[in-house]
Amino acid sequence: MLSNLTIIFPLAVALFALLWCCRWLSVRRAGIALLADHPDQAPADRRMTKPDWMLLGGLTAVYALIAFIGLGSVKAPQTFLHFAQGNTYALIELDEPQSVTALRYYCGLNTADYRLQFSLDGENWTDQVQSDGASGMTQLYTQLFRWNDAVLNADRGPVRYIRIISGGDEYLGEVAVYGQDGTLLGPEDMTVASGCEALTDEQDIIPAEYSFKNGTYFDEIYHARTALEMIEEIWPYEITHPPLGKAILSLGIRLFGMTPFGWRFMGTLFGVLMLPALYLLLKRMFGCAWVAAAGSTVFAFDFMHFVQTRIATIDTYAVFFIILMHLFMYLWLTEPPERSRRRLLWLGLTGVSFGMGAASKWVCIYAGAGLGIIWLVYWAVRFVREKKAALNEFWLNVGWCLVFFILVPCLIYYVSYWSYGPSQGADGPFRLFSKKYLQVVIDNQTYMWNYHSDLVSTHPYSSKWYQWLFDARPILYYLDSAPGGETVSFAAFNNPLVSWAGLIAMGAMGWLAVRRKDERAAFIFIGYMANLLPWVLVSRLTFAYHYFPCTVFLVLAIGYVFADLRRYDSAWKASIGSFSAVAVGLFAVFYPVLAGIPRTAQYSRVFLKWFADTWPF
Repeated sequence: MLSNLTIIFPLAVALFALLWCCRWLSVRRAGIALLADHPDQAPADRRMTKPDWMLLGGLTAVYALIAFIGLGSVKAPQTFLHFAQGNTYALIELDEPQSVTALRYYCGLNTADYRLQFSLDGENWTDQVQSDGASGMTQLYTQLFRWNDAVLNADRGPVRYIRIISGGDEYLGEVAVYGQDGTLLGPEDMTVASGCEALTDEQDIIPAEYSFKNGTYFDEIYHARTALEMIEEIWPYEITHPPLGKAILSLGIRLFGMTPFGWRFMGTLFGVLMLPALYLLLKRMFGCAWVAAAGSTVFAFDFMHFVQTRIATIDTYAVFFIILMHLFMYLWLTEPPERSRRRLLWLGLTGVSFGMGAASKWVCIYAGAGLGIIWLVYWAVRFVREKKAALNEFWLNVGWCLVFFILVPCLIYYVSYWSYGPSQGADGPFRLFSKKYLQVVIDNQTYMWNYHSDLVSTHPYSSKWYQWLFDARPILYYLDSAPGGETVSFAAFNNPLVSWAGLIAMGAMGWLAVRRKDERAAFIFIGYMANLLPWVLVSRLTFAYHYFPCTVFLVLAIGYVFADLRRYDSAWKASIGSFSAVAVGLFAVFYPVLAGIPRTAQYSRVFLKWFADTWPF
C-alpha cells in the first residue's frame, strides 16, 4: 500500500518541471521583446577559462569518487582447475568424518554439469542430486564468475571424501566446504588431491554469500566473460554485438584481474569521462561556465548515467562515443570557415568517433545517421546563402567524409575483430590480411543481423519506447534480501526530473527548430530523434537502457533552457540552481536503488515506490 508521501513526490516533481518550463517560456517571450531594443546583457564566451577548468575538475572528481565507491570487490578467485574433458575428477579429503552442511563454489569459463559425490570410506559414493534428478552442482552460463551453492541431499550423513566429476571442458575456481556446525573449513581441515590445489588456494576471499559485489549479474554474464575470452584469444561466447566495447572492457580486467572491480572499471571510467566531453559541448553551444557546469551536474547525477556505467556492459562505450561525435560535429559546424584545416580536423575526429562507436554497438549507426542529416542541412543552408561560392569547399568536404565516415570507420570496425582471429586459424601479426579473418568478420555480421532481427523473447522488465519517455518502466538489474528484512536492489531508469522536464524542453527544441529556424535547437532535436525513432520501428524485446543515448540530448535541451534563463531572467542563478539541486536531491533519495544499498520496506513505500505497478523496487 502506498503512503500519501509516495503519491505527493511524483506530483511535486512533475509540477516543478512544468512550472519551471513555463517560467522559461514566460521570461523568454518577455526577454526577446526587451532585447529587441537593448543589447544582450549575457554575451557568450565559448573559450575554456580557468573557472571552467575548476568547475569541471571539481565536478568530475566528486562524481568519480561517488561512482567508484562500492563498485565491486577487488578480489575473486584467479586460479582455476581446468577439467579438459568429461569424467575426470577432483578429490577433497576431510581430516575427519563430519556432516557437510553446505558447499559453495566459484565457476570459471565454459558450461557443463558436475557430478558431486560424498563418501565416508572412499569406496562407496552417494550422488548429490536435486529432487528432479538434476545435478546438484551445475555450471550454467548464468553461473559463471560468481559464487554458487550446491544442492545437497537432505538425508546425507557424515562424510570424509568429496568428489567433483567434470561433465566437459570447464574451469572451476575455489570450493568452500562448510562443516556440521555451519563453519567454513580451512585448508588445515582438508586435503586436496595432487593437481587440484587451485580449488583451495584462495580460501581467504570466500564471501559469506553471493552478491552483485562479488560476482556477475544481468548481462555481465555475457560481456565480462567475453572480455576475458578476448584476452585469452579464444572464440567468445557472446558475438551478438561488435567487439570494440568488450575489448575496452577487457582493459580493466588486464589491470585489476578478473574481478568485479576489474570488469566494471572501464565502464565506470568512461562514465566519468563523459562529463568533460559533455561539459565541452555545453560550453561550446551556450558559452557560459555556469550553464555548462549545471548541465553536466544534471547529467552526472542522472540515474541512468550512474547505474548503466557501473555495470560491465557495452552501452556505456556507445554513449561515450555518441557524445564525442556530436562534440566534434558541433565544433566543425561552429568553426569559422577561414579555419579550414581545423574544420577538417573536427570533421575527421567526428568520423573516428563514429567508427569507434559503431565498432562498440550498432546503435551508434543511428546517431551517425543523425549526423548525416545535420551535415546535409548545413550544406543546404550554405548553398542557399552562398550559392556557387561554397561549391569547391563542398566537394572537398565530400571527399573528406568518404575517408573519415566510410573508409576509417570500416577499418576501425575490421581491426576490432583482432582477438577473434586466432581461434579460427587467423593468427600472427598479418592476420588482418587472412581470408579466414575476413570470413570471421563477414560471418559475424550475418549472425548479428539474424540474431537481432529474429529475436523473439519475453522479459519481466522489458519496456517499449513510449514508456521510456515518461520513466514508466525501469529495468530491474538486481534484487536480493538483506539481514533484518531489508532489501537490496537497483534498477536503470532516468532521473524523473530529467525525463519529464527534458521531454518538455525537447518538444520546445522541435518547435524552435521548425518555426524559428534555431540551429542549436535543430542540432539537439535531430540528435534526439535519430536515437529514438529507430526504436519505434523495432518489434523485438527492448529495455529502458536503450533510451540512454537520448538522455544526452535531454540534458542538452535542458542546457538550452539554462542558457535562455541566463540571458532573459534576472534571477537566472536561482532558476538554474534550483533545478540542479532538485536533480541532485532526487539522486540522493533514490541512491539505495541505484547503488544497491540495503533499505527497509518502509523507505521504499514512503520515498521510492512512485508507481506501484511498474516501478519494480
